[in-house]
Amino acid sequence: MFQRILVANRGEIALRVIRACRDLGIEVAVVYSEADRGAPYLALADRAVCIGPGPATDSYLKIQRIIAAAEVVNADAIHPGYGFLSENAHFAEVCRTCKIEFIGPPEAAMAQVGNKDRAKQLAKKANVPTVPGSEGVVHTDEEALRFAAQVGYPVLIKAVAGGGGKGMRVAQNDATLATGLAQARQEAEAAFKDGNVYLEKYLDKPRHIEIQVLGDKHGNVIHLFERDCSLQRRHQKLVEESPAPNLPAQVREDICAAAVRLVKTANYYSAGTCEFLVDKDNKFYFIEVNARIQVEHPVTELVTGVDLIREQIRVAAGEKLRYAQSEIVTRGHAIECRINAEDPSRDFRPSAGVVTKWQPPGGPGVRLDTHVVTGYRVPPNYDSMVAKLLVHRPTRAEAFATMRRALREFVVEGIHTTIPIHQEIFQTPAFIEGRVDTTFIERELLTKKA
Repeated sequence: MFQRILVANRGEIALRVIRACRDLGIEVAVVYSEADRGAPYLALADRAVCIGPGPATDSYLKIQRIIAAAEVVNADAIHPGYGFLSENAHFAEVCRTCKIEFIGPPEAAMAQVGNKDRAKQLAKKANVPTVPGSEGVVHTDEEALRFAAQVGYPVLIKAVAGGGGKGMRVAQNDATLATGLAQARQEAEAAFKDGNVYLEKYLDKPRHIEIQVLGDKHGNVIHLFERDCSLQRRHQKLVEESPAPNLPAQVREDICAAAVRLVKTANYYSAGTCEFLVDKDNKFYFIEVNARIQVEHPVTELVTGVDLIREQIRVAAGEKLRYAQSEIVTRGHAIECRINAEDPSRDFRPSAGVVTKWQPPGGPGVRLDTHVVTGYRVPPNYDSMVAKLLVHRPTRAEAFATMRRALREFVVEGIHTTIPIHQEIFQTPAFIEGRVDTTFIERELLTKKA
């Protein structure tokens, strides 16, 4: 087992990894930027090392500074969390070249699944259904127009690299296809330094179902069932739950088996997530692999009882998985709300500033993953998420009741948050009945307010 781990991230996930290291008896160090200087969670690590100014490009994305910090604290492993460098195959390679273990998948598998076009080819090799799409990168508008003529509009333009909705556009006709291609390429180049895009047939009102997988360095791979992440705004997830409501048992079994086949084909280990779209006929289509721990991993932890961060660390240290597939069962229903520092009444405008009051919810069935306390200054430099509010109850109806109670108890002053829109979501009949898809938020809530 490792002696000392460096956490190459910030905020909630940095605190989450610090706690996992403490549980395992491992010393832990953490990096921070000038914007995060003084953050309360830093005091919970054994060491904290400043790696640069507030902008992520000058700190959390600087590979050489993170490696230098690891060497200063004599870390034998680095946990990248999510975001930043967590899916950067070059960073993983640099870590291992420097004799520092990267707590994540092997760089070859990461490079393969991290490129959406290559991942799609991998899925076909593993006999996993994919959305009808272009054969590789679309280099010219003429190629795009020919594809659209073959499959029919609407079509989806997607960046080959990255995620989070960046470099993604829906085209309804030839004109919007041409403009969408230019916009997607420009956005992808700016975000990922890779402007390549490909096309897929756009599925109307699909559900977004993802499968949590976990593998070790000895060839063992298991799944930990599914999460429904259909409630999104501009491709950013707002609510996640497990089990997925109204998903037939056979579909659930088939989609989980498909995820395992895919990652085994990639020789993948560590935690990861295979993402699928499920259409109105419950046919599922692979879209991508997230080669890291997910923001919403606690949903799976609650229903399975498996601590995914600790398992990541154990796998990276060379241990075999402690679970056989038959031992993974789900109990009850878990839901997560992402609480962001945004103002829903002003088109979700980011809301940085000092938190003057932070009164978190509690009671039976409630879990809050956060690094925020009263007096904390939310910096403008990073992702706006300030907390993950989770509930776990025996049934979905009980989970909804507990979430409504928790949202009512949760008081935040000094900044705006997305708590009000979550309160609306959990009063919406269609969501209560499990009738959701990826356009639900815009269609059921935001459009009606406009």
